[in-house]
Amino acid sequence: MSVTEHQERLMSVLYTPHLSEKSTILAEQSNQIAFKVRPDATKAEIRQAVELLFEVKVDDVTVMNCRGKVKRHGTTSGRRVAWKKAYVKLAPGSQIDFLGAD
Repeated sequence: MSVTEHQERLMSVLYTPHLSEKSTILAEQSNQIAFKVRPDATKAEIRQAVELLFEVKVDDVTVMNCRGKVKRHGTTSGRRVAWKKAYVKLAPGSQIDFLGAD
């Protein structure tokens, strides 16, 4: 894989920040940010993508697979899409500001 292909892959690893009560508390207390990531992304790729996109230092990456829930509508049942979540712990002094406010 060439350098440009590798950087293109890193640019597509992170989907969105995952905003929830738990992720907000973690961001305030332990400097961790939660992201929705590609299902085939590895910890090393997630680390490199965060460091490349946000120019911060990453201490640790924890990854979990979230299974899709089974939902019913009348007699028809279906399943929501499974996705992957990554908790990224930033180094002391590093911070990501999604709002862009100073």
